[in-house]
Formats: sequence, structure tokens, C-alpha cells
Amino acid sequence: MNFTSPRRRFARAAVAGLALTGLLSACGGSDSDDTKASGPVTLPFWGWANGQEAVVKAFNAAHKDIQLKYTKVTDQLTMQKQLTNAVKADNAPCLVQNTAEYVTSWVSQDALADITQYVEADKAKFNTGSWAGAQVQGKMYGVPTSSSPNFTIYRTDIFEKYGLKAPTTWDEFIVAGKVLKKHGVKITNYAGEDPSTLEVLAMQAGAHWYSIDGNAWKVDFQDAGTLKAAKVIQEIIDNDLNSKLSFADYAAVQRNYDNGGTATRQISTWQMAGMVQNFTKSFGDWALAPWPTFTGEAAKTPAGTNLTGSVTLVTKGCAHQEQAAEAALWMSTNTGAVKTMASPETGNGVMPALADSDGYVPEAISEKLLGSHYQPAQQTVKDSLGTVTTDWTFGPNWTAMFTEMQAGWAKVVSKEQKVTDLLAHMQEWTVKDLKSRGISVEG
Repeated sequence: MNFTSPRRRFARAAVAGLALTGLLSACGGSDSDDTKASGPVTLPFWGWANGQEAVVKAFNAAHKDIQLKYTKVTDQLTMQKQLTNAVKADNAPCLVQNTAEYVTSWVSQDALADITQYVEADKAKFNTGSWAGAQVQGKMYGVPTSSSPNFTIYRTDIFEKYGLKAPTTWDEFIVAGKVLKKHGVKITNYAGEDPSTLEVLAMQAGAHWYSIDGNAWKVDFQDAGTLKAAKVIQEIIDNDLNSKLSFADYAAVQRNYDNGGTATRQISTWQMAGMVQNFTKSFGDWALAPWPTFTGEAAKTPAGTNLTGSVTLVTKGCAHQEQAAEAALWMSTNTGAVKTMASPETGNGVMPALADSDGYVPEAISEKLLGSHYQPAQQTVKDSLGTVTTDWTFGPNWTAMFTEMQAGWAKVVSKEQKVTDLLAHMQEWTVKDLKSRGISVEG
């Protein structure tokens, strides 16, 4: 999987629409503000994605009354740290690029503005999952900017050399991995700092680490879906079918793929950009296949990670929330802006969050990387958009939880503990952490 990279992960998920009482430790509604300014307003905008500077330039050229002042942040994790400091200092920017996994956490800190009244008329322009990613308890706190179709990309030359076909199930994936191992090739890479592998397989298997039961959060890291995902991961690790390359050396990871050391990745469109930018040898040798299923189950892909839906959030301290919402909508719906971000050359290679996004698929995948496999790959991407999980909920302490999971995941990858050991720890730790924040929880 290895969704962690310099751009980290996008994520899209539904958050249940129940009463807020006791669920979030601090979440007041947005304050009324002087959204109608008497003259041109300048809105600070923080982001990290390639292509945003060009989009901001286009927006500013097309608008006289609203101007965006763009600041590029290093990556998603840096964004969370800098935004935390800015919120505490009461000088947060009006607009912030973020991903769906963090929205609930920021709402719980009373950092975001409820912009429902400014954006709800545009709901039909967006796909259901992406719209849900910017929403908490039925209120919109931002505008979705991207979707995350997920699929497998694999080395056709290596698979053909050893008589293998693209795995359609996780069982087949493990069998293929054992064949490749005999020839010194790993079938996947598990970075020790990146437990998103466990997250997305659990998501696909129907797990619910967080859910809402009445007026309390319910935590369950040991449900049937999670254990099903854990079994697959443990077998891959136990049989040494995975590389263990850290994305701390991003170039080394890409060289490993380019040189044929690892033969597959489960990714989304945006990760192709890094492959295109770093490869020198294997252009044209890659093809796409559907995300493997659990045996006997229908096709179902996780709602993302790294890049389920990215969202443009509006902060509560913004004095011009209506204009901020207008700018966010423009960046997500303007044809030129969407094309800029969809292209691996000019943007991040992300699929837009729009309801009808099939037309952007050719923009979001690389013909250079896929060669003769480029045309069939387009259908694979389109098909994956129709099988995305939409019932995953990110909890109010997701950032802290994920950080804790990272430490345990490193021990899983190095075989110091089992996946089930990590899950047992996360169950206990997450419940305790939520209670320490004054958040009602069971589990």
C-alpha cells in the first residue's frame, strides 16, 4: 500500500449524522461574521499539493473582489502541526488544504467554520463519498477537492516472466508473492512508518474502528473485518513477501520499483506522479488491475487513504467565510483548475471530487508509465470509482491514534509483534485517550 509519501494520504469517509452531545469535546457552531466586505478581500490559503499555485494564480486573475494569498506547506503532517500552532495563536489562514481523516478532529477543536449555507446548493456537483468527507454531523466545514479511486499497479514484464496473472483476490496475491519470492522479487512494500496498509484493508473488509452509538463513540479495533485484514497482512509478513523500505528515502523506494525489486503497489492515481518523476527504466511495463478482493466477496475498494478525498477547509477565525467558501468551490469545480490538479505533470494526478469525473481519467493517469496498457487502465480507474467504501468514520482523535499506531506498526513489520497484538493495544489506548479528552466513549 504505502500511502505515506511526501504528500501523505487523502481520505474520504462518511461521518454518522447524530447529535453532537458528548461526542466531541468542544464543537460550537461557527460565529457570524462580516462575510460581505466593502471591498476586495485577501484570503490566506495554505496547501501542499503540486499545481495549487497555478490554480491560485488563475483564480486571482478571474476575480476582482476576492484574492488568494497562497503559502505552500511541506506536506500533510507538517500542515497539521502548523495549523495547530496557528489556531492556538488565533492567526489561522482562512483556507486550508486537508484530508477527510482530519476533519472530525479539527471540528472537535472548534477550529472550523460551518459553511453549509454557502455550499449546500452545489451538493449535486460532487460525488456522495467526497461530499461526506467534508461533513461532520450533517454540517459542511469545507469543499471536497478530490476522490481516490484505488487499484493495483503491477509490473507486467515480471508477472509474464514467471507465468503470473494480476491477482484478483488477496489469496491469489499471497500465492503470487510466494512465486516471486523464489526469484528475489517482493510483491509489495510495507513501510514501517505507514500503518495505512492495515487501515485500508480493514476498511475494505467492513471494519469500523470508530462509530457512533447513541451519544457515545464506539471503538472497535478487533471486529471481524479488522481481523480478516490482519490475517492477510500477517501471512504476507510471516512469509517475507514484502519489502521494508521507508518512504523517508522516497527516491530509494521508487528506484526499487523501477529496478523490479518490488512488483506491485495498491495505489490511487496521484501516486503515479511520483513514479513518473523518478523512474528511468520501466516506463511502459506497468498496468492496472482491480484492487484484490477477499475471496468470495464482491469488488470493494477502500475509501482512500492517502488521498480519499482531499478537502479545502474554512477556518472559524476567517472574517470572510462566505468568500472563502466561494473560492473553495471555484477551485473544486472550475474546469481549468480541476484539469490542472488532475494531471500528473501539472498537479498531483488526483481524481476530482465531481459527480461526473470519468472525463478526467485520461488526465489523471500516465500514458508514459503505462504504455500500451494506458487505454484499458482508464476503465479500471472508472470501475474502481463505483466500488469505493462510503461508510468509514474517522474518530475525533484520529491524528493521535494514527501516531500511536505508527509506533506499533513498525514493530509488526520488523516481526517484533503480531498484527493482533497491535490491534489489542490500539483498542485499549484509543478508549483511554478519548476518555482523557472528555469525550463519551464505549468499547
